[in-house]
Amino acid sequence: MHFLVAPDSFKGSLTSARAAQAFALGVQRACPKANILQLPIADGGEGTVASLLQATGGEMVNVDVHDSLARPIRAGYVVLPDGTAVLEAASAVGINLVQPADRNLWQANSRGLGEMLLHALERGHRRIIVGLGGSGTNDAGIGLLHALGARFYDAAGHSLEPTPAACQAVARVDLANLHPALHGADIWAACDVANPLCGTRGATFVYGPQKGATAADLPRLDAVLSHIASTVEQAFARPCQALPGAGAAGGIGFALLVLGAQFARGVDLVLDAIDFDLHLQTADLVLTGEGCTDEQTCFGKAVAGVAERAKAAGVPVICISGAVLEGAKGLYDLGVSAMFSIVNGPISAEDAMEQAFSLTANAAEMVVRAFLAGYQRTQGTMRSTMNS
Repeated sequence: MHFLVAPDSFKGSLTSARAAQAFALGVQRACPKANILQLPIADGGEGTVASLLQATGGEMVNVDVHDSLARPIRAGYVVLPDGTAVLEAASAVGINLVQPADRNLWQANSRGLGEMLLHALERGHRRIIVGLGGSGTNDAGIGLLHALGARFYDAAGHSLEPTPAACQAVARVDLANLHPALHGADIWAACDVANPLCGTRGATFVYGPQKGATAADLPRLDAVLSHIASTVEQAFARPCQALPGAGAAGGIGFALLVLGAQFARGVDLVLDAIDFDLHLQTADLVLTGEGCTDEQTCFGKAVAGVAERAKAAGVPVICISGAVLEGAKGLYDLGVSAMFSIVNGPISAEDAMEQAFSLTANAAEMVVRAFLAGYQRTQGTMRSTMNS
């Protein structure tokens, strides 16, 4: 039998690649002769590059950039076999790279991601996918634009650093030195949110608090981003701040939109890149999962994307996650046949995370044993019908 294991990461305990290994171990225990294909996945956030590297055998490119607070950092992106470069915001300007006590959205910017994008362009890559999950910035993407050649000036003509604190005084954006390779680039933003840049549903109000913004910061920071964005839009002659996705990654989505990028669900870009639909053609069962499956999973997350593709191909899908909450039932309509938690008895969250690999392998084994029992009974019934 052919099993396709395609989990997302179990955040805090297992990377998607490690989760796939646990799934595969459980499948092998239950069905020693199984043909198992491991395709760890992601939805554009942290782990996307690692997943694609393992699934495609692409090239890892490391580059010296700056994190969200302008500190030197070594980050990397993957080049797929077809030449597509895949970048993660999280690897350069991720929130997890900055300690909570050091987070300051007035000073943080997206320059490091822009430096990675510039590196890919100068290497000759013209199709570029940018994963927008996990950023620690809220700068409307001006750091990224600055790295690509845009310059910001106040009313007196003084040059401004590309931070919200400095650019609250911006009066003009100069695009004369914007990198020429951008004109021929096919840039895709991997994004699973539809927030505009500003307003109560925008980047600042919705995501700012988890990045360190205080209640007093929110209205002021939102107003600054609106002013910055209006000035950027004037320079590019492209109104984008109200578009869905402009608020992704603290407004990096906005910057990519003014550059002409196209948006797609992160999981769809990932699944296309690893030829997921092709691999589905030989699969008898798909196993997927994540750290916590809940109502949010149904709205474009990795597990939902896998379920939709498998349903279209007529392949059953079983979800095995760290936790399965009540709101996850919407996944049944998307193609998931059953959902299971790896936790098989009373256990603390800390112990569950520490034992995640063995618990996941055990859960996968039990699920596959149950699947095989049903499969064998079905085959037996078919044979009886044919012989009667």
